Amino acid sequence: MARYKDAVCRLCRREGMKLFLKGGKCFTDKCPIEKRNFAPGQHGKDRKAKIVGYGLQLREKQKAKRIYFTQEGQFRNYFERAVRTKGVTGEVLLQQLERRLDNVVYRLGFAVARRQARQLVRHGHVVVNGRKVDIPSYQVKAGDEIGVREASKKLVMLETAKEFASHQAPPAWLEVDRDAYKGRVMALPKREDINQPLNEQLIVELYSK
Repeated sequence: MARYKDAVCRLCRREGMKLFLKGGKCFTDKCPIEKRNFAPGQHGKDRKAKIVGYGLQLREKQKAKRIYFTQEGQFRNYFERAVRTKGVTGEVLLQQLERRLDNVVYRLGFAVARRQARQLVRHGHVVVNGRKVDIPSYQVKAGDEIGVREASKKLVMLETAKEFASHQAPPAWLEVDRDAYKGRVMALPKREDINQPLNEQLIVELYSK
């Protein structure tokens, strides 16, 4: 599946809830879901069918993919790896998604949205344990140090992100020094640390058919 390049606010409207894909805009009256809380498209207002069974499972998987900006094949790989890993499959799946480098950069407050964090990583502005890593899906480990390259610390988007994140506490599994644009993975995230509107059991049921 090709990477989604349309307006991301349409994704929130499709799921009928805020997925917080646009950073600060999601917290203002300009958020499209505040004005048009119905599915996009010509017949969006009329599409009121109750979703059950397979449809419910599919929507939950789509939500997870959209929150973390993964493609279908990549998401399935995460699931298959979770099945082979010791532990509760759904929780392991979410843990893998949270450990993506672009998500960690976002969680540390170096970007206002995951898409912007992905861009920071892709453009080589992020280092892990002192080495540049430009792979958004890179899986961080406990003890890893994540930071912004010295030459990149003057980026305007970083200053904006720091101001945006100043009102939010970082997750318990991360430690961050926002003034120095660096952080550390203190432990792997637990289910209670992953504050996402997702029912991972529905995703497990979908892929287990």
